[in-house]
Amino acid sequence: MLAVFDVDGVVADVRHRLHHVVNAPKSWTRFFAGAADDPPLETGVELARRWSAEHDIVWLTGRPESLRRVTERWLRDQGLPARRVLMRPANDRRPARLYKADRLAELAKRSTIAVVVDDDPDVVALLEAKGFPVYLADWVPYADAMRQAQESDGRT
Repeated sequence: MLAVFDVDGVVADVRHRLHHVVNAPKSWTRFFAGAADDPPLETGVELARRWSAEHDIVWLTGRPESLRRVTERWLRDQGLPARRVLMRPANDRRPARLYKADRLAELAKRSTIAVVVDDDPDVVALLEAKGFPVYLADWVPYADAMRQAQESDGRT
C-alpha cells in the first residue's frame, strides 16, 4: 500500500523563498535555487515517518524534474525515504490538481493508495471528488503565491 505525500508545504517550508514569485517579474530560478535550504515542517515530517512504518512512501511533487537531486538529498537529510519521487516534467505546465490527479490515477492502476497528503486545497478537493483518500496538510497557511504557481503558472 502506498502513502503519497506532497513535498512543498507538507514536509518542506517554502515560505522563505516565496518572495521570488509573488510579483512580476517572477524569478523561478531564484525560487527553486533556495529549495535545498527549506526548513523542515516537523508536523509533516513526523506524519510521513509514521506512514512510512507500514506503507511505501511516494513523493508526488510539482517541483520540476531538474530539482530531483536536491529534493532527494533534502528528503534523506530529514530521515525520510526517497526511493520514489515523482516530479513534474519540464514541459508540463498543467495546474497542479490536474497533474497530480493524472499521476495518482497511474499509481492506482498498480497499487492501493492508502492516503494522499497535500497542502493545496484545490488538489485535495479534486482528488477527494475522484475518490482518493486525502488528508489536507493545513499546518502552514496556504499562500496565494503558491496557488498562482500551482494553478496558473504550472511551476510547482
